[in-house]
Amino acid sequence: MTVLVVDDDDADTLMIREALESADHPPTVYRVVDGQEALDYLYQRGEHAESQRPDLVLLDLNMPRLGGHEVLAHIKSDPGLKTIPIVVLTTSSAAEDILASYGEHANAFVTKPMDLDSFESVVQLINRFYSEIAVRPGV
Repeated sequence: MTVLVVDDDDADTLMIREALESADHPPTVYRVVDGQEALDYLYQRGEHAESQRPDLVLLDLNMPRLGGHEVLAHIKSDPGLKTIPIVVLTTSSAAEDILASYGEHANAFVTKPMDLDSFESVVQLINRFYSEIAVRPGV
């Protein structure tokens, strides 16, 4: 499985990567730092011309250049990309962010836990669900 992490926070990204790498079946992890780079990756533009289509996107909402809501709406409105599962993984627990994310067809909304053990556990559960339980498109 291939996971694209879209997050500008280096510390959160490191914790996500470590949690995924410690899984029984660790995915290949790629990271981009903002929404514009996420679209470049998904459309294989510029430095991402050789990128691999991810099986799962972990998407933060608050990022520079292009935010998570805009990225989510763009991906889910594109027939070639909309089947990629997207989990919004963010610090927000605001009702408006949750409602907007599901309105933009996020597959799940998860608030990042504040403590390290819970954070790692949540990321591992997401990975396990999408790698072992859920049937993904094209698999």
